[in-house]
Amino acid sequence: MVYRRRRQTQMLAATESVAVAPTAPVGRPAKPRARMMRQYDLVERVRSYNPNTNEDLLNRAYVYAMKAHGSQTRASGDPYFSHPLEVAAILTDLKLDDATIVAALLHDTIEDTEATRAEIDQIFGPEIGALVEGLTKLKRLELVSREAKQAENLRKLLLAIADDVRVLLVKLADRLHNMRTLDFVPPESRRRIAEETLDIYAPLAGRMGMQEMREELEDLSFRTLDPEAYSVVMQRLDALAERNRNLIGEIEDQLSNNLRHRGLGARVYGRRKKPFSIWTKMERKSVGFEQLSDIFGFRLVVNDIEACYRALGIVHTNWPVVPGRFKDYISTPKQNDYRSIHTTVIGPGNQRVELQIRTEAMDQIAERGIAAHVFYKEDVGSPTEFLKRESNAFAWLRHTIGILSESANPEEFLEHTKLELFHDQVFCFTPKGKLIALPRHANVIDFAYAVHTDVGNSAVGCKINGQFAPLSSELQNGDEVEVLTSEAQAAPPSAWETLAVTGKARAAIRRATRTAVRDQYVGLGRRIVERLFERAKIEYADDKLKGALPRLARTSIEDVMAAVGRGEIKASHVARAMYPDYKEERIARYGVKKGLAAKLREKSSEPPRSPVAIPIRGINSDLPVKFAPNGGAVPGDRIVGIVTPGEGITIYPIQAPALKDFEEEPERWLDVRWDIEDSAPQRFPARIKVENVNEPGALAQIATVIAEHDGNIDNISMQRRSPDFTETTIDLEVYDLKHLSAILAQLRAKAVVARVERVNG
Repeated sequence: MVYRRRRQTQMLAATESVAVAPTAPVGRPAKPRARMMRQYDLVERVRSYNPNTNEDLLNRAYVYAMKAHGSQTRASGDPYFSHPLEVAAILTDLKLDDATIVAALLHDTIEDTEATRAEIDQIFGPEIGALVEGLTKLKRLELVSREAKQAENLRKLLLAIADDVRVLLVKLADRLHNMRTLDFVPPESRRRIAEETLDIYAPLAGRMGMQEMREELEDLSFRTLDPEAYSVVMQRLDALAERNRNLIGEIEDQLSNNLRHRGLGARVYGRRKKPFSIWTKMERKSVGFEQLSDIFGFRLVVNDIEACYRALGIVHTNWPVVPGRFKDYISTPKQNDYRSIHTTVIGPGNQRVELQIRTEAMDQIAERGIAAHVFYKEDVGSPTEFLKRESNAFAWLRHTIGILSESANPEEFLEHTKLELFHDQVFCFTPKGKLIALPRHANVIDFAYAVHTDVGNSAVGCKINGQFAPLSSELQNGDEVEVLTSEAQAAPPSAWETLAVTGKARAAIRRATRTAVRDQYVGLGRRIVERLFERAKIEYADDKLKGALPRLARTSIEDVMAAVGRGEIKASHVARAMYPDYKEERIARYGVKKGLAAKLREKSSEPPRSPVAIPIRGINSDLPVKFAPNGGAVPGDRIVGIVTPGEGITIYPIQAPALKDFEEEPERWLDVRWDIEDSAPQRFPARIKVENVNEPGALAQIATVIAEHDGNIDNISMQRRSPDFTETTIDLEVYDLKHLSAILAQLRAKAVVARVERVNG
């Protein structure tokens, strides 16, 4: 059985609180505890690392939570209060402050009992009330899908974390206890909870540097999602540990002795990889268990940074180094504050030995991440303010939340969250030497947006290590990247969103695309309004429209123009809001007894329209323009524009039968005219229908005629009408009506062509 870590077909839950049984070791079913932790037990656990703990506060919270949950039970039958109590116990192992421990005891009270935020504020203070509120799921969400509700709860949680990081620590402890005690939950819920843990909570713990918690969450999820693979890996690990027991001790002794003989004291210990880490590496590299060389690693913990580099020199002079396996995360820390030196050498018995060299402080941060900071000391201020100054991990989290909060919908928010949580790092540099950390597989587009949003929006090219390269080029560690920009590019191509890897780049591209589309509608709406005012011979002025905004239920002139461009408001309504005596005359002018299309066709021999008509430049127009389906329109055709709400202008030739569908909606008709630059010709869509003889090479002859006359075939469909003839419909692109007519004339001259005509809808 192969378990795929990322599941693209499901949007996973993010804030579910699960009623399961109390703590049990990994690898066997949970059993109810004989006795819950008592008040004095909890107080003693906190006092062991914080002598100044507020015992009265802890006692009051213990009693309040126990009474609030009352007779509630978990799926195991144990009192529900055992769950918040175990969550608090996990947080005492992390040596957290009194407020966090109290919030852990109370974290389910607002959601699952009669307790209220106001009551908790009154009894325990607004600080603890805010923590508990941040851990409470939203209720009565009026959203369409379960996934949307889950994403909105995740958004609420992350925003609460940005205000106070202790919300995250309680939530992770809550999830850890639920995962430790998952065996009493029904199998279908068990799998969903494990998936969301692996997709959201474990990576989030890793991003906060809490490696020990991340590894336990991953292994618990792995055991649930793929018990067969988990069991196999555990058996192989245990057998390997038994077989190498003496070797591990020998390596520890040699490392300690070598360092001690050089006058360097160090704490040396071996550590084996976790089952999930081994399994994912086997999958990622497509190798078997026996081919892994770094199942066991060793840590050298010394007193200071200088000693780290001294230890590295001692190790490298005693044992051969494995090339390409050295990383210095002390000089260049990871985003989650992780700092250490990594190296691999050939040790005793020609075994590869992976080493991590770090100080005691680095070791604490490597295991406990942001929780390693001493929150309860009075001289650090509030935890959040302290972390803003000291923690790269928390800075990353706040930055990420700022990006995610701009997502347009809940599903998009959850997608971007996963993108930000799942990645290893690549370090690149700007030409001025600024370090930019990106996820693995990131490209220049991601780099440009990491530098600045404006740089990304205006990027047109790049140089990687001095050489020109495509913007889609994947970046490697150490690359120097120069992004070339142009003021002429107002917005990035929307296709970049599929190329970008980071959530920041995708969000910025999506936002710029929405802005560009809105600007198009604003421009279209302004032209429609100004054209109507010019025809009606009344004065238009922004100042006058500003005074009429309340009557149009809009807050700005741009909102009005965009609404007109999208067809949500008629231009005549704008005129009436500014001039109450204005009367629309368009319907009276054209009449309804004879259709608008017929009226316009009768006028088709008239000279070109006045400049009042809106100019159409083509597909790349600065207006939201598209051409009629099933035939399009080309310069030389007499054309009319139809406004479609939410889409913009659709251009039809006057002879298009489809125009009959709009004859009862004259307010949607626009006067438009071609505005083509001779110096930069464009192609336009057209459709032709060819009836050709069924003989070998007939289609090739037709395609050759089109190609020789510089036409571009976009699509072909064929239908056998009789044994002797085939009807071929061709969508092609031409410069203008003259160009199209020349192609039609050459096709008619071919012996294999019985008939050819242009199609208009």
